[in-house]
Amino acid sequence: MQSETPVSTYVYDGDVAAERARELRSALPEWAAVYYAVKANSCPGVVAALAPYVDGFEVASRSELELALSAKPVDEGTTAPVVAAGPAKSVPVLTALVRAGVEAINAESLLELHRISRIAVVEGVRAKVALRVNPETIPVTGSLHMGGVPSQFGVAEPDVPGVLRAAVQLPGLDLVGFHIHAASNNLEADSHAAYLRWCVEWSVRTARENGIDLRHVDIGGGIGVAFEIGEKPFDVVRFGELAAQVEVPEGVKVVLEPGRFLVTDCGWYAAEVTDVKASYGESFVVLRGGINHFQLPTSWDIVHNVAVLPVADWPEGCPRPAAEDTRVTVVGELCTPEDTLLRDVKVDRVRAGDLVVFPNAGSYGWEFAMHRFLGHPVAERLLL
Repeated sequence: MQSETPVSTYVYDGDVAAERARELRSALPEWAAVYYAVKANSCPGVVAALAPYVDGFEVASRSELELALSAKPVDEGTTAPVVAAGPAKSVPVLTALVRAGVEAINAESLLELHRISRIAVVEGVRAKVALRVNPETIPVTGSLHMGGVPSQFGVAEPDVPGVLRAAVQLPGLDLVGFHIHAASNNLEADSHAAYLRWCVEWSVRTARENGIDLRHVDIGGGIGVAFEIGEKPFDVVRFGELAAQVEVPEGVKVVLEPGRFLVTDCGWYAAEVTDVKASYGESFVVLRGGINHFQLPTSWDIVHNVAVLPVADWPEGCPRPAAEDTRVTVVGELCTPEDTLLRDVKVDRVRAGDLVVFPNAGSYGWEFAMHRFLGHPVAERLLL
């Protein structure tokens, strides 16, 4: 192959993402709402494919807000189907959220509550706000690990009553409930349903004790994806059955913010092999790409099993290095040993000019990469 522009691209199938959204939404009770976390994959075509099958979007920046509003527009004066997160929302971001009339701004601190109120007063509105909480303990098993530890996220649970007392005095706020995100890549349906139950019960109790009119409970994301061979996928049907047993007060919406679960398997990252090298008994497959395009395997220590797509075209008379029936390490084009996507994986055959394809690349792939390091061209994004 070795064309003037070597292949390096993401390919997405919007129908796959839409089916995941339909699957989750149909399994949940009526009081639950699915809001897609745009950070997982912000490709406009993917967001548009999801829009008819989700209740709204979770955003963390002005660009994500604009993308969400364009995918699911509303009439002026109608609450935008958006919840907003982020530990350091700037005044411009908060101003855009208040002006858009989003369903809830997940406030991270007392200072942020004051900022939101000040902006809302200037705009002549009351901004809907949910207080993000960092709970002391989460009494469930699984991969829940973001609660009860020091964190930049949310208000520590012991401080919640004091922050609520201050919040209800701020003129620009409509305090609608709570945001609790304490789960990450949880594959256990029973555990996640228990977490949902705990979030609802904690929110109901805390609202009652502090005189809050509870209308909104946001449990964050955290539904996992089985990346590695042998892992069991998240049981959506079981999760929905258990969720339906939770008693949710009338008038309270429970928001789920899935990102990875909806889009992981709708995307593939493909990169051309520019060279195959042997070094002191080890084989290296060098790609046109790497962590400047696909950083997830390195950052999160996830094993992505790959496919090698053979390419017949090759210049006549040019040597074509290959590795056959051996273990290889797959690396990228950057000038750092950190640019390693897979270590010590078995391949039947891979040659310079072939394509290496990573499945399950639809979430935290293109968005999560180091695009500017070394200044190589950014990977393309193609929608089927």
